[in-house]
Amino acid sequence: MQTQAEAVCEIFGGRKEDIKVIGIRHGEKMYETLLTKEECANAEDMGNFYRVPADNRDLNYDKFFTEGDVGRVTIEEFNSNNTRRLNLKETVEKIASLEYIKDELKDIAKIS
Repeated sequence: MQTQAEAVCEIFGGRKEDIKVIGIRHGEKMYETLLTKEECANAEDMGNFYRVPADNRDLNYDKFFTEGDVGRVTIEEFNSNNTRRLNLKETVEKIASLEYIKDELKDIAKIS
């Protein structure tokens, strides 16, 4: 979150020293799950993204009492905490590329 706050300051001219870190709030997530362990086992790496095929297994769970899969997925989940994060420059570029941010910056330029 610090990087995002600093990026917004760079784009809109705020002061980074005014950023206040208030900590996590009750019930707030520390990170987002992007792919579960089970999805990672079947995901196809497409370069810039992963393709997760549909789970078309039979939903008749009764047969798993006699035909269960004893293997376990050993891959860790893919989440926003264990992936590469954008640095400040990349974050500024990404935010500044959004159409509504461009529109907002045009409006600010008209006022100035």
